[in-house]
Parts: sequence; structure tokens; C-alpha cells
Amino acid sequence: MKKVKYRLMFTLLVVLHIFVSVLLIGAVLIQSGRGAATANIFGGARAAENVFGASTPSILNRITTVLAALFIITSISLTIFAGKNQRSVIKRSLKTLPAPAQEFPVPVNPTTAIPNPVPNTPAK
Repeated sequence: MKKVKYRLMFTLLVVLHIFVSVLLIGAVLIQSGRGAATANIFGGARAAENVFGASTPSILNRITTVLAALFIITSISLTIFAGKNQRSVIKRSLKTLPAPAQEFPVPVNPTTAIPNPVPNTPAK
């Protein structure tokens, strides 16, 4: 039950994030920037003022600010929710790998922590 609520909330947050992203892109594109060349592509530099009235810059600035804040909040929330659900890939892969079997123990000299050398004896 808890996992279902978590997935539902995560899905709703993703949908909200996409919706806010599209609105933010639209709000930025509607604004007439400092360079009027791009604004002329969409019907002239004053096209946005004709749609939203004379006080367009302040209204669009507020809308863009609110949408940017919502975008940042949803981004951080998605990061937090995704991080809680995920485990380390390394820990997950270590659990699935079998432990290596040691075929024979190597004697170690405790004072030097180096394996004892094998004496050089000629073969008979």
C-alpha cells in the first residue's frame, strides 16, 4: 500500500514537472527579449503586448518567476524521491555475485605481512 502511494505521488510529480517545464518554455518564448530579431519571427516584437495588454512585461516576468520557482522545487523533489527509492548499484551487484572460493591458503609471515618465499630447490 505504501509503495503504491509512493509511486502515485512520484508519477504525479513527474507529470507536474513536465507541465511546468512546457509552461516555462512558453513563457520565456512569449517575452520579447533585448534582441527583437527572435520576436519578429513570431509576429513582431509587440505581439505579446497585443495578447496580454499594456502591462505585459511585469505580468510575464511574474509568471516566469513563479514557473521557474516551481520548476526548481519539482526538480529537487524528484531528486529526493528518486534517491530514496534507489539503492547503490555496487551494493546490489555485490549481493548477486557469489563469494569467491579460496582454493588453498597462502601462509603469511605475521611480522612482514608478505607471503613466505618458496625455497629454491632443484628438481631431482
